[in-house]
Order: sequence, then structure tokens, then C-alpha cells
Amino acid sequence: MTGSPDHKPDEEHHRYSVVHFQSYLHGGTSSLLSTIPTLIVFPVYKTVFRQQIHNSPVHQAVGQLYKEGPVKLYRGVAPPLLMRTLNGTLLFGLQDTLLRQLSLSSQSIVPTSALPALAGFGAGVVEAVVFTPFERVQNVLQNGQNDRHLPTLKSVLVRLKAQRPALGYYRAFLPITARNTLGSSLYFGLKGPVCAAVAGQGLPPVASSFISGTLTSMAISLALYPLSVLVANMQAQVGGEVKGVMACWRMLWKSRQKSVTLLYRGGSLVILRSCITWGITTAIYDRQEKRSG
Repeated sequence: MTGSPDHKPDEEHHRYSVVHFQSYLHGGTSSLLSTIPTLIVFPVYKTVFRQQIHNSPVHQAVGQLYKEGPVKLYRGVAPPLLMRTLNGTLLFGLQDTLLRQLSLSSQSIVPTSALPALAGFGAGVVEAVVFTPFERVQNVLQNGQNDRHLPTLKSVLVRLKAQRPALGYYRAFLPITARNTLGSSLYFGLKGPVCAAVAGQGLPPVASSFISGTLTSMAISLALYPLSVLVANMQAQVGGEVKGVMACWRMLWKSRQKSVTLLYRGGSLVILRSCITWGITTAIYDRQEKRSG
């Protein structure tokens, strides 16, 4: 009996270490399972990408993909599948780790309700640092104008490696960081309250989590879609004249005839895909967290 108190700190430390590991594992598992819809609807995503780059209507973008043939239809699918799985592992696990650290160190400084969003902001910064190269490669591969001089993944990697980071792998790093930090903050800040509000209507936990993820993702995607369009346009080309973020934004805004409607062209499909993906991810992650205690 006298020795039991000495073992409590070690047991407590071990318990929290396991919880941290489980958060990473659950985030990766839920994101991996949610890539199935991504794989199925990748042609839709690629159609939207062409709309973002070329400001073309749906039928024209579909015609481009049809002309290129089925072999090139899934060109560029590997980076988003890999990125999606790794992204969930890092995002959920790191946010949970930061949240626990913030809960211990800022008890009287930051309101408890704001801690999930603050931890999400930190996770979003790391997410941008780690995954900007993946997004860069993905956008180069999906741009049909690069097929001739960059026909393979290896050729893309070699070309980007030959350039300095700001022009190669980390092109558009600033808008990606802004998008990811804002998106992660909003997701983790709103997910819990929305889920509680939905559960208050008598829905089962899984349905509440799914609806929470869907509604939260819808709001985030709608608000941050212009940043995604800007990133796609900045990253799609390799070489040529290099412009800064504001210069690229002015060019994009001008190419869309200063029209919000044209700026959001293809946005409805992206938002729908995001809602389904994050709804599934949230439902699976919350269920795994509850089952693990």
C-alpha cells in the first residue's frame, strides 16, 4: 500500500502517452477510410481543378478530360490519397497533443472554450509546413499543360527539387498556411459545439458527429474556397515568370472579371466533396475516441 502512490505518476504518464498515440492512430484511420470517396470522385475533383485553373465551364472541363483519355484521368491521384491519410494522422494527433499541453499551461489565460481552436491553429501551421510539397506536386500533375514536358511523377520531383524552395516545393506557402490555420481553427473550434447542439435534438452519436463534420466543413470550405483557387493557380505552373501572392491574386481576380460568381466556379462540387469526406472522418474519429475511453 505504501508503494502505490509512487507509481501513480508513472501510470498517469503512461495513460496520457497512450491517449496521445491513439489520437494519431484514430486520425489516420478515419482519414484513410474517408479516402474511398476521394478515390471514387477524383474525376470530379480533377474537373473542378481545371475550372479553377482555366476558368472554364463544366462541359468544357469534362471535354478536356475525355479528350485526354482514361489513362491520364487518374494522373495526380496518388499525392492526395497519401496526403489525406498522413494529414489526418498529423492534424488530429497534433491538435490533441497541443490541446492537452495548453490545458495544463494556460488555465487562467485562455478561455477553455477557445483552447480547441487555438490548438487547431498550431496544428494547421505544422500541417502547412509538412504538406505544401504534396499539394505542389499534386497541382503540377493535374495541370494538363504540364503533360508534355513533365510526363511522370519523377520528372516533376526532379524539376521542383532543382528550384529553390519558395519557387519549387513551397510555392504558395503563405496562402496555404493562412487557409490551413484558419480552417483547422474553425473546424476544431466549431466541431464540438455543433455536435452537442445536434445531439440535443435526439440524434445518435454517430449521426451527430457526421452532421457536425458536414456543417462545419461546409462553412469552412465556403469561406476559404478563394484561397484554394489562388493556391491552385500559383502552384499549377513550373517555371516562367514568378509573381508574389498579391500580384497573383490581382491576376486571378482580373481573370475572373472581378466576379465572385466566377471566382467560386466549381466551388459547389468541392464543398460537396469536402462535406462528405469530413463528415465521414469526424464520425469515425469521434466513435473511435469514445470507444477507447
